[in-house]
Amino acid sequence: MRVILADDSVLLREGLGRLLDDAGHQVVAAVGDAPALLAAVEEHRPDVAVVDVRMPPTHTDEGLRAALEIRERLPDVAVLVLSQYVEKTYAATLLAGHTEGLGYLLKDRVSEVADFLDSLERVRAGGTVVDPEVVRQLLARTTHADPLSRLSPRETEVLRHLAQGYVNTAIAERLHVSLSTVEKHINAITEKLNLPRDPGYSRRVLAILRYLDH
Repeated sequence: MRVILADDSVLLREGLGRLLDDAGHQVVAAVGDAPALLAAVEEHRPDVAVVDVRMPPTHTDEGLRAALEIRERLPDVAVLVLSQYVEKTYAATLLAGHTEGLGYLLKDRVSEVADFLDSLERVRAGGTVVDPEVVRQLLARTTHADPLSRLSPRETEVLRHLAQGYVNTAIAERLHVSLSTVEKHINAITEKLNLPRDPGYSRRVLAILRYLDH
């Protein structure tokens, strides 16, 4: 695939570039700030843009805003956002709209090469990927008002896999259960969380957004 890298760390850009080259992908541009990212995406129209949340000049949300602009202007370009920490507000902002071809990972995930490359492929294919650590922290809420308290341990485990972008068949293989069992768990999750039946939205994604929006 053709990839653009956007991070103000030269070392991270070079490291990701080598990793992607070794995996047979092409890095068409590597930039260090949001304006350069937007210009490169406009010029090269990559398959995926890998974007750091915090970039110059303020190192707050420049990368996030650039990612949102890419999503609006060039929806065919998949976006994989990297963050140093679990930033629920940023994740919720990013995932509040359509989530096809979109990912949110912690930078530590890059060191797990196979998982990172798998996430990149799933985002490119139109999937949604949310970092398992983000999901773990969000699912750790145990207050009585938390809708997650209604879920069984197995349903919580299925939801965690959904948040990582796995399809039903992959979840069944990972949990060593039947496909019909996974489908029953998903139906139970969406019902227990009282998610709307709106054909314009994915109930899977709404289940994750419920926690990201807390």
